[in-house]
Amino acid sequence: MKSTRILSILVVLPAILMLSGCKHIYTDIDIKAPPERVWRILADIERYPEWNPYHVRVTGTLAVGEQLDVTIHKPNGKTVHIKPHVMRLEPKVELTWGGGIKGLFHGEHVFLLEPVGEGITRLVHKEDFVGIFVPFASLDAIDEGYRLMNSRLKERAESNH
Repeated sequence: MKSTRILSILVVLPAILMLSGCKHIYTDIDIKAPPERVWRILADIERYPEWNPYHVRVTGTLAVGEQLDVTIHKPNGKTVHIKPHVMRLEPKVELTWGGGIKGLFHGEHVFLLEPVGEGITRLVHKEDFVGIFVPFASLDAIDEGYRLMNSRLKERAESNH
């Protein structure tokens, strides 16, 4: 009886901790450019300062497992520095970075490129935060920042950069 209660606690407690805090952000935009062109701009992190109003500086190597150094200017005026790791990388399709401590605070930032017509690419730009400290984190203005970045990426790709 006692071992059943302990086992129940060991199974249920992590599930509660994992699901107790979460925030999902989802944006998308259709870009009149092929995925190759959109990817070329998205993957050229050295040029982000030229066009990206949200991720104003990203340094590091775009390779799975590598750590990046990212400076974010939120639309609310706050500046944030993060050091995520590249989690998934499939050229012309997906770039995902993220990090944190699972169960406490973990984020996964995803850029997906989906061809939706002849010469048209849908950028899906989303992020999921999970963990018990998510409700206490300053995650305001992210949606707006993603939409700003999406618009600038669209402008750049459609002007043949």
